[in-house]
Amino acid sequence: MRKLQAHLIGIDQGKTEVFSEFETGGEMWTGSGARERRQAVVFSEPFRSAPVVQVSLSLWDIDQSANLRADVQAENVTPSGFELVFRTWSDTRVARVHMSWTAIGEVASEDDWDL
Repeated sequence: MRKLQAHLIGIDQGKTEVFSEFETGGEMWTGSGARERRQAVVFSEPFRSAPVVQVSLSLWDIDQSANLRADVQAENVTPSGFELVFRTWSDTRVARVHMSWTAIGEVASEDDWDL
C-alpha cells in the first residue's frame, strides 16, 4: 500500500491515441508475433514524487478473425510524466488504440518550504 503524506493530493487524467495503423498498413495491423507501441504523456503539472497511474483501453479497433490479445501498462512513471504501453502478440491484428489514464499523487503546496 502506498501512503501519501501531503495534505494536497493531485489527480490528472487524459485520453491519448497510442496508434492508428489500419490506413497506413502498419505492423500492428499487418504483422504477427510480439509487437509494442509507446506514447509519452506529460502531466499538466509535476507531482512531488512519481504518482500512481491507472491505464485502460478507451478505444480498441481490432480484427475479429483472431484471438484478442492485449497488455496495457504505464511504464517509466516520473513526477512529470510516463509512457503508455500497448503490447500484442501472435496473430492479433489491431487497427488503432486509444488509452485513458488517471494519475494520483502528492502535489506541492504554495506553503511548502524549499530549504
